[in-house]
Amino acid sequence: MLDYCLTHTSPLPPVLQELERATHLRTLSPQMLAGPYQGMLLQMFSHMIRPQRVLEIGTFTGYGAICLAQGLAPDGRLHTVEVDDEVLVIAREFIHKAGLADRITLHHGDAALIVPDLQETFDLVYLDAGKLNYIHHYNMVLPMIRPGGFLLADNVLWDGKVLHDAKDATAQLLREFNDLVQADERVENLLLPLRDGMMVVRRF
Repeated sequence: MLDYCLTHTSPLPPVLQELERATHLRTLSPQMLAGPYQGMLLQMFSHMIRPQRVLEIGTFTGYGAICLAQGLAPDGRLHTVEVDDEVLVIAREFIHKAGLADRITLHHGDAALIVPDLQETFDLVYLDAGKLNYIHHYNMVLPMIRPGGFLLADNVLWDGKVLHDAKDATAQLLREFNDLVQADERVENLLLPLRDGMMVVRRF
């Protein structure tokens, strides 16, 4: 069924196909890449929102950042944070190739230290790194999202382990995260069974 969906989904820019190949050749964990199906969803979200300010926690090789930047408002900017300086080399290279170097700001380091100093109000936040830090990151960024703004959190089903695996520490943390969001009266939310699960949150 996914193959059928992909054949009826618009292709992403060629630079992202090149980035996908480079990620498989130059990194040890290419499965962390968003990929074309999820990438198109990120791009669609961004086009629908037309954000002025976007925050991404977890750049990896820049695939998600490039997708999210496609829908930025004319004077919009995307901040993306990554702790691994080796993958940031690839991200910087392909963000430049995509012609987005003047619209995407790369930050190297711990998001818990970097994000509070940004002093921004965000229209859209994408959590895609440090699964064990999701609750901390969520509590940190939610007050920085404008009323009516959105947060997306990737991998919240953790290969289905959140349903039945009591021993996996990441699955346990993600269950706690999902429960936290579900009980949070400041938001409404939708958990999509897309790939490894994506939580869509709108702040009231």
